[in-house]
Amino acid sequence: MPKNLSDTDIAAFRDRLCDAAERMFVELGAASVTIRQLAAAVGVSPMTPYRYFKDKEAILAAVRARAFDRHADVLEHAYYDTAPEARPGAIAEAYISFALDYPEAYKLMFDIAQPNEADYPDLIRAGERSRKTMTLHLMDEIAAGRMTGDPTFIAHMYWAALHGPLMLEFSGKLPKGITARALIGALLVTLDRGTLNSDRLLPLAEGLSPAA
Repeated sequence: MPKNLSDTDIAAFRDRLCDAAERMFVELGAASVTIRQLAAAVGVSPMTPYRYFKDKEAILAAVRARAFDRHADVLEHAYYDTAPEARPGAIAEAYISFALDYPEAYKLMFDIAQPNEADYPDLIRAGERSRKTMTLHLMDEIAAGRMTGDPTFIAHMYWAALHGPLMLEFSGKLPKGITARALIGALLVTLDRGTLNSDRLLPLAEGLSPAA
């Protein structure tokens, strides 16, 4: 890497490369994208990306970590900038808006599994941070006695209610007239009825013990 590059220059190039990679990984499939293609997309020589990243897997990990951090930023703002009673709705809306506004980032976060994720501590950190943002308001509900059950399990129930319709919309599988946002709203109402002010969750899958 040229010695005259400042930290700001390095960060700017990494961001520019990650912007191109985010789009190309989704459009072409991560396995089909080459370093040469990424370099051409940002107007540099084929060897230049190697000065900033070890290989394509490192670029993919950086792109995904950045997406998880952006996702966490949005949900954290919704939590801390909203009155407690309005937080569940605000966080759900923030989650939906992020996915619809940044579909490429969202798909790379949740639609790709890197077999060597453990090799990228920043990706692990960002992913954990993102997941924790989805339990903040649920912990509040449980602490206040408005919801009963295991917070991790409940969080994944709500997460599934958000994620499933969005992926169906992205893949064009929803019938005409039904949007992910409308479907999510109906699912969240149903989940609330089963978890709020209740001493049991909705019926759980066979083989799992109900949270007390």
